Amino acid sequence: MTLVPKREYVLLLVGDIAIFAVSLWISLALRYLELPTREFFMIHLVPFSFLFVAWIGVFFLAGLYSRHSRIFRSRLSSTIFYAQMANMCVAALFFFFVPSFGLAPKTILVLYLAVSFILIFFWRAGIFPHIPRNRKLRGVLIASGADAEKLVEEVKNDPRSTFTFDYTVDTKITPTHEVIQRACRIAEDDSITFLVVDFRDKAVSTALPIIYEAAFRKSRFALIDAADLYEDIFDRAPLSFVNYEKVLGAISSSRAYDLLKRFVDVSGAIVIGAVSLVFYPFVYLAIKLDDGGDIFITQKRVGRFQHSIGITKFRSMSGNDDGVYGENGKTKLIVTRVGKWLRILRIDEFPQLWSVIKGDLSLVGPRPELPALAREYSAKIPYYNARYLVTPGLMGWAQLHHDRHPHHGADVAETKEKLSYDLYYLERRSLILDLFIILQTVRIMITARGT
Repeated sequence: MTLVPKREYVLLLVGDIAIFAVSLWISLALRYLELPTREFFMIHLVPFSFLFVAWIGVFFLAGLYSRHSRIFRSRLSSTIFYAQMANMCVAALFFFFVPSFGLAPKTILVLYLAVSFILIFFWRAGIFPHIPRNRKLRGVLIASGADAEKLVEEVKNDPRSTFTFDYTVDTKITPTHEVIQRACRIAEDDSITFLVVDFRDKAVSTALPIIYEAAFRKSRFALIDAADLYEDIFDRAPLSFVNYEKVLGAISSSRAYDLLKRFVDVSGAIVIGAVSLVFYPFVYLAIKLDDGGDIFITQKRVGRFQHSIGITKFRSMSGNDDGVYGENGKTKLIVTRVGKWLRILRIDEFPQLWSVIKGDLSLVGPRPELPALAREYSAKIPYYNARYLVTPGLMGWAQLHHDRHPHHGADVAETKEKLSYDLYYLERRSLILDLFIILQTVRIMITARGT
């Protein structure tokens, strides 16, 4: 049983494609002031079908298929508008370079932009949120801690959730014998179809035989790890549920994955590195005209298995940050005027591609930390060293999801949250996830959402 189904994203995709087709039909009607015939519509639909595929890709890069896109309702209209503007550029280039279809629909594209924007916004903001869902599954949560509380709060406040908790059993304040009594009631209640538990909790272990018997008495019943459900909902690992078994279980990966990842790293770094050489003369001039300082900086970082590695970057600050910040935990260096844009556009990272070719870095992985900060975090944050079980990377899952990670300063609280995303990646890493991270990073670069 899955409590976080993917069907709503499929529904969004199907709805968007339908809107693309309907928008084309309406645009043709407005352009010629008459209803298009089936033959005339098909003449346009065939080439536009190729564009639909590319446009879905643009929507993906724009974040319109992200799990929590509903949270960003306030900027949904601007996101759709800019995505459709990009789609129109793609369409114009398509018809210019592929003239074999015999179409040059300039007016139709302008009409299409207006029509499709209205219909897609109406579909996503007005119709999709109100599509009725099946009756929610009823279950019980047996766990404790801050992450369990977050899980309950998120499910309670999500109107599109497919399930609900009838009640929760906090194992920290509930005696073991009462946990067993609650398990007996769950076994007898046919309306309870799932049970979410923290398998690391001793009280849960004691009640497992009763829960096991419940599986034979119900026509529909599922036992779900609270940590797995938390990861499905929040896209990060719940630190309060993490233990050595969970971390060590995430170490192994297939030999095929390691080889393919290394191939992608080297080939990708060579291609991107060759293209990035175009920027080097401009970066050189910009830095020299700004403050006349060094073009590059070289830093020591902590790599895989805690081995020391060196990385080179374009200098974006007034000096070279070594991670030793003193009592206030903040650097005295400042970001330069040119450095601000180098960071926003991620250009300062280009020289690190050489480290990817050498094998010190990967294209995707947890970001490598400065040695001084790594020592501090390792001493204060449980399981922080788990990040070193994989090769650090230029792009990472945490960089996509954690906007508040500390920059050039020590912050234990924010680094804990950042670690939760790194542990999620460690456990679920795959070529598909790596590709997703790369594409989403490209989206961030294109939209210039930097720090």
